[in-house]
Amino acid sequence: MAAGVHAAEIAPLDDFAQRMQPCAACHGREGRPATEGYSPRIAGKPAGYLYEQLLNFRDGRRVSPMMSYMVDRQSEAYLRRMAEFFSQQEFPYATPRVVRRDAASMARGEQLVRKGDAAHSIPACMTCHGQQLTGIAPAVPGLLGLPQYYLAAQLNSWRQGLRHARAPDCMAEIAQALQADDVDAVSAWLASQPVPRDARAPLQRFEAPLRCGSLEPR
Repeated sequence: MAAGVHAAEIAPLDDFAQRMQPCAACHGREGRPATEGYSPRIAGKPAGYLYEQLLNFRDGRRVSPMMSYMVDRQSEAYLRRMAEFFSQQEFPYATPRVVRRDAASMARGEQLVRKGDAAHSIPACMTCHGQQLTGIAPAVPGLLGLPQYYLAAQLNSWRQGLRHARAPDCMAEIAQALQADDVDAVSAWLASQPVPRDARAPLQRFEAPLRCGSLEPR
């Protein structure tokens, strides 16, 4: 009995990776889901962005019963640790699925991503998300390697007022300037693009075309 008690006392505690295993149910092993799914890849995303989204789920700016349940009682220090953990995961991206759209739709999507639409006050996605669309550390996510359904759902959530970020909410302003066909075109084009070999978000300064609360220090 004494030996058993001693063994229990010195048994190693669970590590943080084990604590993050419930996230795999939706986000896949190590935070990289299959391309057929809806949930986004979180592995390798900038830590500042992941932390901001965890706070958004906790504080009701983003709506997901499962995510809200998981983070509702977590401290900000623990949420930061979660964000840091997944930001440090480095795994290859899967080959993107073929998204079938007509040539005009794909051309419109590429135009909005690369150049925007000045006539409708829509800045290019590349302005903030980087020339390689892999994001900019510490707070801007990459847009490649994500399912088309997920990309479209997020843009439409902003258009319909279902998703919010810290004010001023620049993405809501941009998304609300998009037409439904634009959302489909952008999400289809992005989901069809291969991910560069080096998909880490670089740390660099840039000037956002709109004021974004999510980019301002907490």
